[in-house]
Amino acid sequence: MNEVEKLQERVKELESKLLEEQSKNMSITREKIEHMSSEVVDSNPYSRLMALKRMGIVDNYERIRELTIAIVGVGGVGSVTAEMLTRCGIGKLILFDYDKVEMANMNRLFFQPHQAGQSKVEAAAKTLQYINPDVDIDTHNYNITTVDHFEDFMNTLSTSSLNKGPVDLVLSCVDNFEARMAINAACNELNQKWFESGVSENAVSGHIQFIIPGETACFACAPPLVVAENIDEKTLKRDGVCAASLPTTMGIVAGFLVQNSLKYLLNFGDVTYYLGYNAMQDFFPKMILRPNPHCEDRYCRERQREYALKPKPEEKKKEIVDDKPLHEDNEWGISLVDEHDGQVDESDRPSSLGVREAYSVPTPSSDPPANQILSESEASLEDLMQQMKYI
Repeated sequence: MNEVEKLQERVKELESKLLEEQSKNMSITREKIEHMSSEVVDSNPYSRLMALKRMGIVDNYERIRELTIAIVGVGGVGSVTAEMLTRCGIGKLILFDYDKVEMANMNRLFFQPHQAGQSKVEAAAKTLQYINPDVDIDTHNYNITTVDHFEDFMNTLSTSSLNKGPVDLVLSCVDNFEARMAINAACNELNQKWFESGVSENAVSGHIQFIIPGETACFACAPPLVVAENIDEKTLKRDGVCAASLPTTMGIVAGFLVQNSLKYLLNFGDVTYYLGYNAMQDFFPKMILRPNPHCEDRYCRERQREYALKPKPEEKKKEIVDDKPLHEDNEWGISLVDEHDGQVDESDRPSSLGVREAYSVPTPSSDPPANQILSESEASLEDLMQQMKYI
């Protein structure tokens, strides 16, 4: 037997051992699965999410497999958003970005050093498919703000859901106003609901905003100064200065974004219209922004007119309280009167915002001491009249 044959024989032995080891590991895995709780072992690996239905939170969580979400921008917020939705079992994700992964992106919660140089959408798709191969992932590696690709972007949003119709929701996770305005223009024209999100340059604050064309303010209704003044935002960048980035802030904003997307799509809880986050004071402002009737976007004004003509849901009619007395006859002439004199009770006045005294110090009585009140036998008419004043 020559050296080549010996090597071939050795390779066969190693392959045989490897297959035997793999078979042994698979049998151990099956044994572990059989001993897992029935709550975890289900027809799918996401049974703990399905438990939301059994707990009465969501009517039908499994419907998430039929939904399609488009994410524009796969950076610090967008990549984490995509991962969360993948782990939630979303039916289809459509990813838009034209950047490449850099080593500077390693402070994010998603990308890995060996992915440097790959396009962000390509790297994201590989990672997400490894996490949950059941999710249909569609990638688009181009800049949506260019004339050539804007029509492609709109066409994708309107025809690329699982049922070949419009997507169920668009999530904006971009980091510049130009891209936000492009998303805003497309969604206004398509009458597409979307969430806008962002993190500040100092990395300690962020926000999400739910935009319903015609019903709430679009991004152009109350534009930032850089947009309102037609300033080229590229001129605002300073040499040697880059935006700060914290994976914590981006993770928090992404969590808010996905949580409210799930609430909207699966119809549970209250969807926020605007939620801010200030990490320095842990402050969370909430508000609703109404549309500007003089918005520069003509499709926004058109959607406002359409919304104004829509029938509004009827408000619940207030129950009419019968003011008739319980008993028609009032033999003794008893009546209830309000003894409040219009003055503010000092005990009801808070000493500080959100603070109220547990008890109040009684005020000194102006009545004369008991030992000063004369008995009827000793009192004269004038004394009795004087006592009547204190009764």
